[in-house]
Amino acid sequence: MLARFLRRVLGTSRAALHALRRRVLAATKPAATVLPVGALADLIRSKPELIAENALLRQQLLVLRRSVKRPRCTPADRARLVLLASRVRRWRQALLIVQPDTLLCWHRQLFRWHWRRTSRGTTSARQPKVSTETIALIREMAAANAFWGAERIRGELLKLDIRVAKWTVQKYMRGACPPQRAGQPWATFLRNHAHEIWACDFLPVTDLFFRPLYAFVVIALASRRVVHLGVTRHPTDAWVAQQLREATPFGRHPKYLIRDNDRKFAQMFAQVARATGIAELRTAYRAPKQNAMCERFLGSVRRECLDHVLVLGEAHLRRVLREYVTYFNGARPHQGLQQRIPDGAAGPARRPERGGKVHAIPVLGGLHHTYQHAA
Repeated sequence: MLARFLRRVLGTSRAALHALRRRVLAATKPAATVLPVGALADLIRSKPELIAENALLRQQLLVLRRSVKRPRCTPADRARLVLLASRVRRWRQALLIVQPDTLLCWHRQLFRWHWRRTSRGTTSARQPKVSTETIALIREMAAANAFWGAERIRGELLKLDIRVAKWTVQKYMRGACPPQRAGQPWATFLRNHAHEIWACDFLPVTDLFFRPLYAFVVIALASRRVVHLGVTRHPTDAWVAQQLREATPFGRHPKYLIRDNDRKFAQMFAQVARATGIAELRTAYRAPKQNAMCERFLGSVRRECLDHVLVLGEAHLRRVLREYVTYFNGARPHQGLQQRIPDGAAGPARRPERGGKVHAIPVLGGLHHTYQHAA
């Protein structure tokens, strides 16, 4: 009887201890437990588990210390967190910087990566690499033949009994032959046809009494020479067409004429240009660089002349601009012509004798000067 009673007491005490232990473990979670209670709960846990949990928390602190706003876990961090969580029984309570589902997703990714690496064969079934001689030949063909594509080069290689794929040809010809635009650029067109191209544009001016005036200029691109100059208050289509007639007397006209999309260049202007044999080249909208030489001349007129003169009227503006054009064509060196003068750009300048006296000739009332050796 006594032995049976003792066994019942021992069984009841064991059950009570197990129930108490479960309650203590459930009540002592790290997220909601104060320090003394948590320390008492750690006394009944094994030392390896405490070490693993401490390493898990330390790894999360390292990730947080490396981040600024949002924790960024590298692949190495993910692998360490998954490995440490597998050694901690209550890893869900110790995981603080990510959700448990995220850690499980990382575990599945590592599982797939592990078995993918394990299932990969030891021998690769890849085709042999392209030889260096073939690569050099592809690049040589691409550099020497700018209009050949990948299929054209592949056909030439097949003639030499060299079999490569189109993608391989595209891969190695990319650096040797950069992609080119269809057709020639605008700058190339101007450089090749500058001797037969003129450009025209309007210069708006305001006189002393705030009335609008308009100056129409025509420039030859090859010599930078101002071919024609006209001034008016009312630039109608008929007036602009007449200016084109005066700029091209006795059959002296260019092959191309650059102009913008101003409404002043209307039907009569187009008829005169077509009858003269001039092809009009319209610049694109908001593209002043396509008429850069004419724009540069208009800027020089403003900086070197009109910004320092009070224009009284149409006749005064015409007289001032004609004097400046005479100075621009016959005495002003031009940077685009290697410091030569537009009127003397065709031939070499005569070198004067050294030691003579130099005279200064005023231009525009002393606004500019030209210098010449005394006779």
